[in-house]
Amino acid sequence: MEIVEFIKLGFEHIIDINGVDHILFVSTLCSLYYINDWKKMLLLVTAFTVGHCVTLALSSFRLVNISPSLVETLIPITIILTAMFNIFVVLLGVRDKISLKWHYLATLIFGLIHGLGFSNFFKQLFDADEQIIVQLLGFNIGVEIGQLMVVILISAIGYIVSRYGENSKKIWTVGIAILAVGKSMQILFG
Repeated sequence: MEIVEFIKLGFEHIIDINGVDHILFVSTLCSLYYINDWKKMLLLVTAFTVGHCVTLALSSFRLVNISPSLVETLIPITIILTAMFNIFVVLLGVRDKISLKWHYLATLIFGLIHGLGFSNFFKQLFDADEQIIVQLLGFNIGVEIGQLMVVILISAIGYIVSRYGENSKKIWTVGIAILAVGKSMQILFG
């Protein structure tokens, strides 16, 4: 497979409605921010992609092997934790006091977990003779493009909602968080 095919595969991995975990995570992560916080959102989503890329690489080189059932449990937990963080931030009114350094670190760690969710499938896609680094790069470029599309959509809707006042934005953020928790619980126990 050529790099373009892996870019497409990474993009499709993000926008696949059957694999809603990435969309939920990125939507929840970014719903807390306003459109003028685009640099923060970009850095958060990129931290997530970097984590995703690292575990895909480690798994592809067979340096990490974690039980798929454990990973499938941890992924919805990362979404629930992100959603609960957003709810507490909104309820406590401390959005402007968030330590971005710790938020980026948590997002990077959650990206590591999400990357493991796709690693077994990814390992089956390449031959030992092929250039795995190019494939990983292509796949993660596609992931980043897909995630940025989700960020743009969530930011646009959040912008429209915020035009109706600060409380509307808070309701939007908490609503996304509640939806994410509900869907994650369904994934965990459904």
